[in-house]
Amino acid sequence: MKKMNIQMGLLMAATLSFFLSLTGLLTAGKFTVPAFIISFLESFVISLIIGFFIPMKKLGDAAVNKAGIQPHSLKARLLETLLSDLIYTPFMTFVMVFMAHKQASKGGHPPPFIAMYGKSLIISLVVAYVIIFIVQPVFLKLVMKKNGIGGPPDMGGRGERPPQE
Repeated sequence: MKKMNIQMGLLMAATLSFFLSLTGLLTAGKFTVPAFIISFLESFVISLIIGFFIPMKKLGDAAVNKAGIQPHSLKARLLETLLSDLIYTPFMTFVMVFMAHKQASKGGHPPPFIAMYGKSLIISLVVAYVIIFIVQPVFLKLVMKKNGIGGPPDMGGRGERPPQE
């Protein structure tokens, strides 16, 4: 189980970092490949740190249970996605905007930090929510399949259907 959590953490961190770095640079209007690579790597490290210290599976399960929602339902996925988004995105966005603001300060008068952060946070929360909602179940199936869990039922080795009762 720990191996699967690490694999999910790496996949989710890479995906979120990619899309949030791309979104941040495109909305700032200053996309360059070196800036993207730096932003991606910083974001990836932040995601990994958050992922290793915060047990998202346990928090998601607890939130679903506390809300009285049926596990594995659409409502459960929506809540788990929101929880994940609210934990990862504000901190990642804060660090990324801080770095961008620091860089912009070297070249003159940057916009106020709060204005930069607020705009970036709103955009990032929406983008991250959509990305998490779409890729998390896909990655979970991929990780489970890779680790031999949740595959098709054994049909007796010859592809036959089990007898119906």
